[in-house]
Amino acid sequence: MTGDPSSVPGPALDAALHNPTRLAVAAFLSACAEAEFAVVRDHCRVSDSVLSKAASALEVAGYVEISKGHVGKRPRTWLALTAAGQEAMARHIAALQEIVAAAQNAASTRAQQAGPPPRLP
Repeated sequence: MTGDPSSVPGPALDAALHNPTRLAVAAFLSACAEAEFAVVRDHCRVSDSVLSKAASALEVAGYVEISKGHVGKRPRTWLALTAAGQEAMARHIAALQEIVAAAQNAASTRAQQAGPPPRLP
């Protein structure tokens, strides 16, 4: 790579989604209207406290809505991705795809510059 890497604008990865747990939570929620806390916890394979912290961070970012209620006498918490969260996920995925496309383009350019492989005698 040539030039100053800091001068090249990078893809717009979302800092709120950069954390692996927050990304997993948002990705899971992007495919459903809402999900019970325990279901998200089990799918993401994290503890209650880790999911609670991730959900709170996403709520502060405006990406997740947390609602509480009861099923019978048992308290329950549900998580839902907001419209802003859906848009953020779409932008984040597009930025990841941009990184992949740039790598593929760089590999293709490199292969074209190298030319055909040398012939053996």
